Amino acid sequence: MTECTQESFAFAAHFSRRVVAQFDGAWMTSDGGGLLLRRTDRKIRLLPRVAACFRDGRDPARVEHRLPEMLAQRIYGLALGYEDLNDHEQLRHDPLLALLAGQREPDQPLAGKSTLNRMELTPDGAKAASADRYHKITYSPAQLDALLVDIFLEAHSVPPAQIVLDLDATDTPLHGQQEERFFHGYYGEYCYLPLYIFCGEHLLCARQRASNQDASAGAREEVERIVGQIRRQGPQVQIILRADSGFCREELMAWCESQRVDYVFGLARNERLEAEIAALLAQAQNQHQQTKQAARVFGEFAYQTRTSWSCARRVVAKAEYLDKGPNPRFVVTSLGAETWAARELYEQLYCARGEMENRIKEQLSLFADRMSTATLRANQLRLHLSSLAYVLVHALRRLGLAATEWARAQVNTIRLRLLKIAAEVRLSARRICLRYPRAYPWKPLFAAAWWALRC
Repeated sequence: MTECTQESFAFAAHFSRRVVAQFDGAWMTSDGGGLLLRRTDRKIRLLPRVAACFRDGRDPARVEHRLPEMLAQRIYGLALGYEDLNDHEQLRHDPLLALLAGQREPDQPLAGKSTLNRMELTPDGAKAASADRYHKITYSPAQLDALLVDIFLEAHSVPPAQIVLDLDATDTPLHGQQEERFFHGYYGEYCYLPLYIFCGEHLLCARQRASNQDASAGAREEVERIVGQIRRQGPQVQIILRADSGFCREELMAWCESQRVDYVFGLARNERLEAEIAALLAQAQNQHQQTKQAARVFGEFAYQTRTSWSCARRVVAKAEYLDKGPNPRFVVTSLGAETWAARELYEQLYCARGEMENRIKEQLSLFADRMSTATLRANQLRLHLSSLAYVLVHALRRLGLAATEWARAQVNTIRLRLLKIAAEVRLSARRICLRYPRAYPWKPLFAAAWWALRC
């Protein structure tokens, strides 16, 4: 392509006026609302603690881009909608992103895609970092895991009386030859099978996993770690695990029963279970024939599998009859009938787990499915970075937008309406000034978020 140094471009006149375009304007950014994310970070002290989870083995005398700046650049970039490392070839010249990342001189370039890529390809362990010529930055996955739970605990001034932990697995499609890449028959594609654990809108765990294993693989270890961390702060808090039938496994249920942790899991139906509620299904069918509406009848009974369960457990059944026929559903629980009646346990407690689907969709809005590096470890770090971007945006929603109409807004809505603001960036020796457009339609909400985050 021919290089051109021309700076002025003439276009067709508009009536009597000449039309001329010139590349001599001020610095501009499309992410002017990112300052609210920076203010949020100051509130929850996220990025300094993320940097403390990493070890930089590079020679300080030869380092141009400091590790905290690189991490902030990557996390802010994800929160602002930039999924790919290639994006940072242009973003590195954005003065606002430089301000967010903590660069002392915002008119100086940030790290490029190659430098950020070397950071993501962290070796496993300090010895590897010292021996590797190019990849001298490593990190502690355990510290990052603990940080997610710490942020959750700090969001409560006093430990809550009850905590419900939602567990779910999803698929991350793979289109290359990544390490631990396997075909999954249920999803019909090559993928990873990440495990997520949420408490409400708080993300407590995002674990990258190969897909050649059960959906519950590793769940007990993750739950044990999280429960232990929660109980160190609130020993008496009631903890309930909630998940679909993919997590209804003896190992997890037996551990819960031994550790005073309650659970309510979906239970895959079979002939024995359906035989137990034959009378209830007949009752539901009769109601459906009379009303021509979907009919539900609830019941409960003690049930034990022939080989896999160590004891009998309480099963709650929903005998439902629809226009298309019977639709029975079952859950197994450690919660007693004296505290949770069958209908309330199913409709109010178990069905509420569907809200977790929205949280997983928000992870995808922050590019948690962008797993294109070669190794599982590097892809786990990418998942961590997307998770930390979610923690930052959720903190903005929780702390800055709680009293506004956007208190329940999705990540995409917050990004498009509150963070994506065109702004002129003016740099001087004494200040950095952002000039927003007068026509920005959500100024009152921006002001409300700024005010709520002021301390």
